[in-house]
Amino acid sequence: MRKIMTILAFLAAITGGAAFADDDCFVPMANWQPREAVARLAAEQGWTVRRIKIDDGCYEIDGRNADGRAIEAKIHPGTLQILEVEFDDDEHDKERKEPEND
Repeated sequence: MRKIMTILAFLAAITGGAAFADDDCFVPMANWQPREAVARLAAEQGWTVRRIKIDDGCYEIDGRNADGRAIEAKIHPGTLQILEVEFDDDEHDKERKEPEND
């Protein structure tokens, strides 16, 4: 019985860790799109870019959307898919919005 419980605990730890890994982008640098392509994506979205940086292996855009709201957008470096957009209207009141699929 103890052996079965140990195996189940091990499996739960592995699958739980895999869920957390989905937040990061694991793409070889050779497959990354250039920063200029990220800037073009932002312009196509109507965003004004303040800064493009790399966070957890993903591109992150700090800027403003077309309505002037402060945003942070997480972009997949290989496909340039918008993974997440966070609105930063107020330090104490952050609203997260997942990107809509077209």
